[in-house]
Amino acid sequence: MNAFYFYLLILIHPYLSFWWKSFEQADRKSWEALVPGYNYFIAFKISCQKPWWAVLMLFPGVHLVMLASLNTSYIRKFGYYSWSDTIQGIFFPYLIFAKIAKNNDKALPETNWANGKEVHDRSMGDHIALFLALPIIGHAVSFIFNAISREKPGKKTKVKEWGDSIIFALVAASVIRTYVFEPFQIPTGSMEKTLLVGDFLFVNKLAYGPKVPVTPLSFPLVHNNIPYVNFKSYSYLETLNYTRLPGFGKVKRNDVVVFNYPSGDTAILDPRVPDGLMGHDYHGIVIREAKRIFSETKYKSNYNVIAANFYDSIIRSNPQNQYNLDALRKYSQNYASEVIINNKAIEFINELEKWKSKARTTIAIDKITLDNNLEFIKHGGIIYRPVDKRENYIKRCVGLPGDWLEIKNSKLYINNKPAFVAEFQNIEYIAYNYTPRDSSIMKDRYGLEKDRGDYSPIDDSSYVLNLTKSQYKQIKKDNPNVKFLIKSIPQYSDSSTSLPSGIQMITNLECFPKDPYVNNTITDFTKFQIPFKGQTIKISPKNIAWYRRIITAYEGHTLRETKNAIYIDGQKVTTYTFAMNYYWLMGDNRYKSADSRIWGFVPEDHVVGKASLVWFSKSVNYGIRWERLFNIIH
Repeated sequence: MNAFYFYLLILIHPYLSFWWKSFEQADRKSWEALVPGYNYFIAFKISCQKPWWAVLMLFPGVHLVMLASLNTSYIRKFGYYSWSDTIQGIFFPYLIFAKIAKNNDKALPETNWANGKEVHDRSMGDHIALFLALPIIGHAVSFIFNAISREKPGKKTKVKEWGDSIIFALVAASVIRTYVFEPFQIPTGSMEKTLLVGDFLFVNKLAYGPKVPVTPLSFPLVHNNIPYVNFKSYSYLETLNYTRLPGFGKVKRNDVVVFNYPSGDTAILDPRVPDGLMGHDYHGIVIREAKRIFSETKYKSNYNVIAANFYDSIIRSNPQNQYNLDALRKYSQNYASEVIINNKAIEFINELEKWKSKARTTIAIDKITLDNNLEFIKHGGIIYRPVDKRENYIKRCVGLPGDWLEIKNSKLYINNKPAFVAEFQNIEYIAYNYTPRDSSIMKDRYGLEKDRGDYSPIDDSSYVLNLTKSQYKQIKKDNPNVKFLIKSIPQYSDSSTSLPSGIQMITNLECFPKDPYVNNTITDFTKFQIPFKGQTIKISPKNIAWYRRIITAYEGHTLRETKNAIYIDGQKVTTYTFAMNYYWLMGDNRYKSADSRIWGFVPEDHVVGKASLVWFSKSVNYGIRWERLFNIIH
């Protein structure tokens, strides 16, 4: 339901509640109940002596909590304390409001907490309010504090005291987290060594203007999933269209930006949460699963033989190793799929949409296992997430709306000029005739850690090194005889006279726009322009791959393609005008970052805020990184 209806309810609520009658019974003027906004100011003053809480009614999501709190406090002011009264006050208070007006009840003085009867009368209502504010935990806290301290005559009970405190703390924290700043933890190494796994950040939402939540009615202080119970934290009961409040500025080129994962509209629920991310690349999983189904269905006998032989060869070559046999069997099946796909790539590509459709059905119905380094789990189902509840990711914004981008041999060019290189941006090198020194020396002298993959062997005399500019210069200076080459994944020939091979088309599905006939790699990317709001471009079957997701997933149109024409919302078109600005974001750890090179443009409604400060940092291997505490992010 659109939030408009909830604000309409708030607007008419004083009239449905007969406040013009009960205000007089509380020694206020009846006309005060009829002035929108001011009536809530007075109602909060009557009920709990906190008139400024009326301001919190402006915040989507929060307004419903504040309305329930106001109603409960208000009816108690007129003697309605019981557990059933409290539940009515929270969910449907109008019968009680009608009683108050009809009976001409007078507002009571403040509760006398020294009066046992008054305390007893309201005790069950207080318990219900505390339970709804923070189930079980709230009562545990109040019980502990009640056990270690003595109740003071004339003071609120611990249940009432903690209920009031917890409700307000959650409301305040929700407003701050939604509209001002939000804590964020670096989960992966995509921004190494600018930001490290284990860094805790503050995300400044005022920098670009805070987004008003699309689904504002949600469990406070969590993002999209309630940890440990794996329930979604938000409700579609109240919804809003994308709105961004004014901020201090706009996204600038090379800002470190937190954003909602663009490929996260459809996600696979990971039962390991909160120990693992839920933001799987669903679209990549669909392609992988399509290859498996194609191989298993059309070439079943070959598939079984290849998988069995591969399985047996691993067991024979490593007889002492202990395997998870189910995991190894699945790994062998994946291997068989890859072998068959390599031989039957053209056939698979010609029927790609058919097999992707089968894969989506299989994933949704069968809840297939997911692989990760021979670890296999049953996933928890397919879920759709609104924009504001997709996983939060962090990258550097290297391209703004209207910019032209190109990548050549790992070097990024913006508008035909070499792009800014961040101080700690990594490039992967192959070092020939090189042997690393002791790990402690590698860390102390060069800042390289083997455990996080900064260097790894290719063979006895060559290594892959992940280096910043300064690390590269230092190692090159210390090892003048070592030959360094930038690791590159070049594009194949762009000749229009010949189609790519089947293997090349399969490989093309790995990078944006994930189209068999568009060849991009993580080190070489075809020159393209980032769309901007109001821009009109010509579209055709030749370039539609770059814009499919914008047209459908981000801007909400239907798209149908034929061999010679494009149809949007049922109309044949040759042009398209973009409704939003778009950005291009890349990780500083360029070879180990899933970023725009994989999933494409980032819409403006996905931008969350600017990463501003590292307030804490802890390494799994080396403990607290004291030197990183309270560092400004550049």
